[in-house]
Amino acid sequence: MPPPIPAATVVLVRDSDDGLETLMLRRNAHGAFGGMWVFPGGRVDPGDGEDEDGARRAAVRETVEEASLVVDPSALVPFAHWTPPPVAPKRFATWFFLAPAPAGIVAVDGSEIHEHIWVTPAGAMKRRDAGEIELAPPTFVTLHRLSHFGDVASALKDAANGPVEFFSTKVMKASSGEPVAVWHGDVAYEGEDLDAAGARHRLAMVRDAWAYERS
Repeated sequence: MPPPIPAATVVLVRDSDDGLETLMLRRNAHGAFGGMWVFPGGRVDPGDGEDEDGARRAAVRETVEEASLVVDPSALVPFAHWTPPPVAPKRFATWFFLAPAPAGIVAVDGSEIHEHIWVTPAGAMKRRDAGEIELAPPTFVTLHRLSHFGDVASALKDAANGPVEFFSTKVMKASSGEPVAVWHGDVAYEGEDLDAAGARHRLAMVRDAWAYERS
């Protein structure tokens, strides 16, 4: 199996009357994450360099290309890294950065990216459960984390305090049939028994109500 493709994404946040909002983009129906709502980002090119520095360069470039916003590289706060399960059709090992939204008007090309919204994390998760938008598990877990903060300053402080969390996803099937994404710290991560008693770190992807559980 080839190694996952290095990638980077930027979670841009701003304060609003409704609380913290984040920028989300809808990809076209073709290619990786087709039709899903995502944060700005893309693959790390060979010229970007390696590891976190290369991911920063890619994150800045992709945000300009996808949203027409220029992000200061020094404003990017790394807070997570995601590696998809082996079953994923196209695998991207992705750095997640948090950053305050820069000044400027969001503009999408109508080709690779079709729409954009500024939305509260709780609002985005509710729209997913209502069937209005599609999300990937890393996006949902990120929104869940951001939903605990009422403003940009507190979210950035939490990310800056670290540590950067590394997620290596395993996907299992519950006895009821729905897929469950499992991560480090879950009793099933090594034992592969979703019903075993013990710690939980998982996302149950029930069609009408995704539920992230961590103990």
